[in-house]
Formats: sequence, C-alpha cells, structure tokens
Amino acid sequence: MQDIATDTTWVEAAPVSAFEADGGRAVLINGTQIAVYYFADENQWYATDNMCPHRGQQALSRGMTGTEGDEPKVACPFHKKTFSLKSGKCLSGDEYTIKTYPVKIENETVFIGV
Repeated sequence: MQDIATDTTWVEAAPVSAFEADGGRAVLINGTQIAVYYFADENQWYATDNMCPHRGQQALSRGMTGTEGDEPKVACPFHKKTFSLKSGKCLSGDEYTIKTYPVKIENETVFIGV
C-alpha cells in the first residue's frame, strides 16, 4: 500500500497483539530486520533498524527501552549505546546513527513505512 502524498510504501509487519508493551520485537521486511517498539503509557509506536552500528549486531529489538528527558530511546543490550527512537541519533555521545521508520496502526495491524 503506497501513500501518494508522502511517497511512503506501507508494509504489514504483524498484528498489534504480537508486540509486548514497553518492549521491542524484530520483524523482517523486504530482507531487512526492523525493530518495532511499543510504549504503552503513551500509546506510541517506533521502528528502527535492528542492527546496532557499533558492532553490527542485530540486537536493538532486545534492548532496554525508556526515555531521556522527553526523548524515547533504546539501549543496545550488548554495549549500552543508546539511540533516539525518533531521530536515530546516538545519545551516548558517539557519531553512530540508526535509521528510523514511520509506523501506523490500522485494523489492529502494525505497518512500517519504507
């Protein structure tokens, strides 16, 4: 499904019920592992690359989620590098970044914009 106004193609990731509150899960979309996070208290969804650029490990979906001020973030479970779920910027002071993706929910299904 393509959104003509934004030139975004929406790809079905999984049913909403497949995701736990306040955590992440990896999905495979077009051959790429994407980490999807659900912050239940704010009812907010985020998606990023699952690969941590620090060591190239597909692990961000298993990282600890939280906030830094008002910024939602995830910490790599191996090396504790933290990344903004909005911008992909490394919040640990390093030059690393991760790609972020738009998320939308329709009919109890999670879609990722690619």
